[in-house]
Amino acid sequence: MINLKIDPEFQSQIPPLTDDEFKQLEENILKEGKLISPLIVWGNTLVDGHNRYEIVQEHPEISFSTMPLPFESREEVLAWICKNQLGRRNLTPEQKKFLIGKQYSVEHRKPGGNGNNQYTATTQEAVQEELCQIDTIPPTSAEASIRKQIAERNNVSESYVARSEKFMRGVEIMEQMMPGTKEKILSGQFKVRDADMHRLARADFPNRKQIVHEILHPEDRPAPQKRIYGINYSALEAAVRRIQQDVDFLMKYLPKVPDDAYVKVETTKILKQHKAYMAQFEEMLNDEKVA
Repeated sequence: MINLKIDPEFQSQIPPLTDDEFKQLEENILKEGKLISPLIVWGNTLVDGHNRYEIVQEHPEISFSTMPLPFESREEVLAWICKNQLGRRNLTPEQKKFLIGKQYSVEHRKPGGNGNNQYTATTQEAVQEELCQIDTIPPTSAEASIRKQIAERNNVSESYVARSEKFMRGVEIMEQMMPGTKEKILSGQFKVRDADMHRLARADFPNRKQIVHEILHPEDRPAPQKRIYGINYSALEAAVRRIQQDVDFLMKYLPKVPDDAYVKVETTKILKQHKAYMAQFEEMLNDEKVA
């Protein structure tokens, strides 16, 4: 029998089967006497087919084959696993949200995504700390493109993809601090608020313990305080008008905008950065509404 390597991070992205589903799968395999579909591997590491591989290990008489796929990095493997699992029809809303968030996270952080360091199992915690620090930075054009592709593929909005990444981060932090909670959350057994997951994803390490405690024990949450908003709306409107006036002034002096392709491209890049920057405020307001 071929001995395949099990990667814990790869395996943890795959929603587990219920006892009844696993039993039914085992019965079907024993009836066929072999695995009809090959196990997907990357080198000697199992990528897809963990449940079937577990069954054939218990029944060595069952024959199976493998199909290697030419992945170039762990990020590619993780993205493929997420896309493959998102094709399942029996996902819970929480599982779908987690997988979309994971796919977006690894795709825009892999080489060729936005140029950041590789997202590996050994650096996962360090990457999460970095993500907490840059949470308010607008997405790059490459990140925005990836977000749009994932949104269209899964029939969701781009803001849903962005929120899903925060949800995924919150769930992974919960699992690190309280092993076993990830499966309960994603199966729907333990209900959590998106706002709490987003808050946990943004929190620095010293504050995580208190947030997790409040999630597990809602009765211990501090009583909500009446908010007194000291926002000067007139000043905010004036600031926005100044931005518009400055942009209008500069646009008058841009040379050959209709004809110069370089000017058009560079100007569009800058305007998209401003658009993404403003979108961050909308996401923050949406998070507050969810809470």
